[in-house]
Amino acid sequence: MPFPVARSRDEAFLYLDLSPCACGSADTAWESGLVTVAGEPVSRYTGTCSGCGAAREFLFGLPEREVAPTRFPAFGGPEPSRLLDAGEWLWVADTVAGNAPAGGPDEAAPVLTVAVAAMEEVVKFVPPGQDEVPGEAFWTERGRRVRDAGPGRFRLDRLLVVRDAYRSLATQKTT
Repeated sequence: MPFPVARSRDEAFLYLDLSPCACGSADTAWESGLVTVAGEPVSRYTGTCSGCGAAREFLFGLPEREVAPTRFPAFGGPEPSRLLDAGEWLWVADTVAGNAPAGGPDEAAPVLTVAVAAMEEVVKFVPPGQDEVPGEAFWTERGRRVRDAGPGRFRLDRLLVVRDAYRSLATQKTT
């Protein structure tokens, strides 16, 4: 039985944040551990929805190689995500960057670091030698909506400009 693969704990938690309960609440205190299901080792995340009290559970396959977190966030290795599609990653970058605190670079830097990492995830969907994210990299409703609203945003040159702008803003220091 194949399970969707979470390349890292950070990617799994982001996926959980983007997967609300049937009541609409995403507020769940998650506990995780390794279990075996049908002879396959999986990461199991369980919790109780704060909104309605429903028990929640997600099972994720393990990645072929472990992603050693060298920074936050550590979403995955060099391969594209199989949990979130290219459009969802761009939506995450847009949402996070749009919610960066306006108090100054020091307050905004941690938030913009997440936006940079999300943009790097979108770039991973561009095949070598190509200049845009292909259509098969959008498999969710949210991801397709983001692509349809701005297909030109998935050109490699534009993705890199936005990523670099977020990176520049995240590394600015106040004087």
